[in-house]
Amino acid sequence: MTTRPGAGAFRAAHERRPVAVDTSWQQIALNAKEQRDEAGPRVLDATGVIASLAAPVPGVIAFNGGYLHPSLQPDQALAAALGRAARRPGAWERPPVEGLSELRSWFARDIGAPGIAPSHVLISGGGQAALTTALQALTVPGGALLVESPTYPGALAIARAAGLRPVPVPMDEDGVRLDLLADAFAATRARALYCQPLFHNPTGISLGLERRRRIAEVARGAGAFIIEDDYARRLGHGGPAEAQRLPAPLLAHDPYGAVVHIRSLTKPTSPSLRVAGLVSRGPMLERLRAIQVVSGFFVPRPLQEAALELVSSPAWVRHLRFSAAALRERRDAMIVALNRWLPDLAPTVRIPAGGYHLWARLPDGMQEDMLAAVALRAGVAISPGRPYFAAEAPGPHLRISFADTADLDEIDEGVRRLAKASTRG
Repeated sequence: MTTRPGAGAFRAAHERRPVAVDTSWQQIALNAKEQRDEAGPRVLDATGVIASLAAPVPGVIAFNGGYLHPSLQPDQALAAALGRAARRPGAWERPPVEGLSELRSWFARDIGAPGIAPSHVLISGGGQAALTTALQALTVPGGALLVESPTYPGALAIARAAGLRPVPVPMDEDGVRLDLLADAFAATRARALYCQPLFHNPTGISLGLERRRRIAEVARGAGAFIIEDDYARRLGHGGPAEAQRLPAPLLAHDPYGAVVHIRSLTKPTSPSLRVAGLVSRGPMLERLRAIQVVSGFFVPRPLQEAALELVSSPAWVRHLRFSAAALRERRDAMIVALNRWLPDLAPTVRIPAGGYHLWARLPDGMQEDMLAAVALRAGVAISPGRPYFAAEAPGPHLRISFADTADLDEIDEGVRRLAKASTRG
């Protein structure tokens, strides 16, 4: 019997034991046909993505996080925005499939590229969903997708799941090399380049001004598109005032309609505010719209209304100012800790002006996977560099995130643990 206060006593339901099912046949059924396809098999591997989404293990310092620490997220502002959104007339009615017109207008203004109107914006369910839609629209199974080397593993996972061949294009201190990009387009006949021109993940590099002006010309000459992932626009370490002086998006230098632009609200707020703007012009816009509608209909209206309430409130600017200062403090504390505990590693690290991580080059011969495993046993989680490369890596690397940390003391302790692990790895 079970009792419920105020309701009485009830007979407890008997738990049924699950029936064992032999699913071994599925290995053949799921893979046999794909192995015969001329386009080649899809690779459905979400290991890297799941690792970045997993909740930190208690007692382990998370240097592998991809979002702001809960203490840095605008919880009160989000709660207030959600409360106001729920009281809006029609908040639970079906929204337009393209998204709320007011939110599309906000994204168009926030992006700030000449000629971009609200009608060019589709509201998508976060940056990952927008990227999936863009890749489905721009590529065909078996085709090549050009990517910066290194690049965001989530993009590689989407591409491989769609049966695409990610082809790396090397970078230098000013971003992707345009001479090699032109060669890669010619050699592969790729229809798209995936690019992160601002505070690149994982290197932190921002594309140089001259290359920003020329990259659309290179793509247009190849009859190809550029997917611009502007995920870090609101993660600059100088705050809202400095954000006005950041380089304009590639979309602003594109007179051809070659750029498909993604701007997400997730990274600067909360993992659960999965709202993004997906921007394009011409026939591509209609293709993006059709694919998005077929795959998911639309983004839930209450979430769109809450996002609109947030970005329209004074709390939005206050949060951006607060998070910029917090990220800057954590970045500087990480650099200090590296110089203190890992002085041989510190000189390999570029100091980024935005984003939430550092990219470190390990000594040749060091096994990054082994170091990550030893570090985890020592109580600190880090990201090995290999998953960030579409093909062979030029050497061992680490991505060390400082965004998902509680305070500066935790950063120092985490680097101390990492230093101790490196002597064992």
